[in-house]
Amino acid sequence: MQDKEKIIRRLKSIEGHIRGIQKMVEEDKYCIDIIKQILAVKSAVDKVSALILKSHLESCVTKAIKSNKQPEKERVIAELLDVFETSGKI
Repeated sequence: MQDKEKIIRRLKSIEGHIRGIQKMVEEDKYCIDIIKQILAVKSAVDKVSALILKSHLESCVTKAIKSNKQPEKERVIAELLDVFETSGKI
């Protein structure tokens, strides 16, 4: 994975934000402030997901599409469709 270190840094940052949100809840902070932090975490997770998808497209999917193996091409396309259907993006 090309961006492995970048992904790990982002995940560690997200982990810290989650702990911060937990502390906010424990301290009965203002609900809207908590929701704003949750939305920021959701956005950060989406960015990590995009980085991982980019890496997958540039490596595994590209390799499968360039191969002469039709079942492999169909498999990676089906995987991508499944991920997008599951995420509600299609």
